[in-house]
Amino acid sequence: MLAFGWNAAAYQILNPGIDHWFTPEGDAVVGFVRRYGVRVVAGAPVCAPDRLPRVAEAFSMDAQRAGDAVCYFCAESRLEQVSRREGGHAFVLLGAQPIWDPGTWTAVTRGHASLRAQFNRARNKGVTVAEWPAGRAAAHAGLRRCLAEWLAMRGLPPLHFLIEATPLQTLDDRRLFVATRGAEPVGFAVASPIPARRGWLIEQIVRGRAAPNGTAELMIDTVMQGLAADGSGFATLGLAPLSRHFVTAGSPNPPWLEACIRLARAHGRRFYNFDGLDAFKSKFRPMRWDPVFAIARATRFTPAMLYAVAAAFTQGSPLLALARGIARAALTEARWVAEAARAR
Repeated sequence: MLAFGWNAAAYQILNPGIDHWFTPEGDAVVGFVRRYGVRVVAGAPVCAPDRLPRVAEAFSMDAQRAGDAVCYFCAESRLEQVSRREGGHAFVLLGAQPIWDPGTWTAVTRGHASLRAQFNRARNKGVTVAEWPAGRAAAHAGLRRCLAEWLAMRGLPPLHFLIEATPLQTLDDRRLFVATRGAEPVGFAVASPIPARRGWLIEQIVRGRAAPNGTAELMIDTVMQGLAADGSGFATLGLAPLSRHFVTAGSPNPPWLEACIRLARAHGRRFYNFDGLDAFKSKFRPMRWDPVFAIARATRFTPAMLYAVAAAFTQGSPLLALARGIARAALTEARWVAEAARAR
């Protein structure tokens, strides 16, 4: 991974629960989970660029011998181009990810008064952000508290695969930036390496309940400045699912999936605010948006594949996870009503 990790999600193949397939030569690895007869791959094969077609073909043949289908989730342009050239693949546009050159970050913020106002809002409340070594973070009660508070505010139960909620136990090559107010942490941001691009994925931005407005923005500003100081040339906040910032001439998505996307945008906000996340990432004025795909080694992308992808994140039945999310939302709203009644 440290030699050939190019995909923004490359480091996530080291997340807990992900299996690894290696080429016989030992020069490439694929991280995946198997769900309902589908190998759901984390991003793309990690290998030298000229080896990508052969590695992808070898992995597909190995999956076929085992009776499995293959779906690459969060694949980017490198695998997309290879797959289109080879043929026999189905493509789903998942959304887009914003891209920055950290070296130009100061120019971005200098010309963005409202963003600077957010930084100052947090600073005026006593928030400071600094990078912490991994050893300091692993057993820090304040960071665990922030994480627990952040998870409690999520609409769905904790997810897995590419978005593990246990970053403090698996920092390794990751970088951790902590926001404190006084002596107490109020949030943290985790960045994981994208070595082949001299870059970083800011994969998690966690805010505790005591974090003032502007804390998330100030953490991102500090991360970007730290990356610029180290000479990094690439940074991303990761996939904004269903983002409207990258639109192809005619969606590659099948009609049934487009219908699901419309339903998710219209009714899924209590579980995942797609438009809100897109707007949050947009306000940092990325230099461009890159498309992110699911690529299936098949003639079409099917509902069964979508269900397998969902199961990769829920580590069980997606329908059960949705039911738990609905129950959690109902309890949260009941608590809000009770608190409002007491306030009157």
